[in-house]
Amino acid sequence: MTARKFSVIRTLSAAALLMAASAVIAHGDVVPQAVDTSTLKPVGTEWLAKNPYLKDKEAIRIGDSAFNQNCARCHGLGAVSGGIAPDLRYLPAGQEGDEIFLQRIRKGATRDGRVYMPPFEGILSQEAMWTIRAWLETVRED
Repeated sequence: MTARKFSVIRTLSAAALLMAASAVIAHGDVVPQAVDTSTLKPVGTEWLAKNPYLKDKEAIRIGDSAFNQNCARCHGLGAVSGGIAPDLRYLPAGQEGDEIFLQRIRKGATRDGRVYMPPFEGILSQEAMWTIRAWLETVRED
């Protein structure tokens, strides 16, 4: 093997290794970040079917931060997906969108045994989940 061929193979191998490492880091074990909802009215222990924080400025502020810390790595900054996960700006408005959002964030998504989204029930509080949904409503597009 010539020195030039060896150099090309070594460069390609290094690039492949770097891409693989990036994928592992991006989708590896990521610790969810706590969401402080202490400034909001608690919603109780029963799961609500409708977002109690819709248009609540404080909830939207918290939800913006919560989304960026816990969701943006897959769903994109500003909920503008780069193709890894669904673009959440297109969730339906109102209760239909609330139902879809709550089902997915609570239970996650798996296909053929592969986890596409981990479940957040028991990790994020109901209040934290609803703040994310309240913020998503502010960036929603038709």
